[in-house]
Amino acid sequence: MDCDELVELVTAFLDGSLDPATEQRFLAHLAECDGCEAYMDQFRQTIALVGELPPPETLAPNVRADLLTAFRNWSS
Repeated sequence: MDCDELVELVTAFLDGSLDPATEQRFLAHLAECDGCEAYMDQFRQTIALVGELPPPETLAPNVRADLLTAFRNWSS
């Protein structure tokens, strides 16, 4: 497995939906690739932080609208 394939499979891995052979290839790549290991750590930290956010319906309407506009207009 290469880095591009790992990135494509991260959510399936975290959901536990990879077949056993693909999961083994995924884990083998992680064990050998410091860059992908760092990527996974960042992904897990992001998930943890997002999980701490209040539910969207508790945000003030103007704050929610501002956030939605920012995400719609965001580009990498």
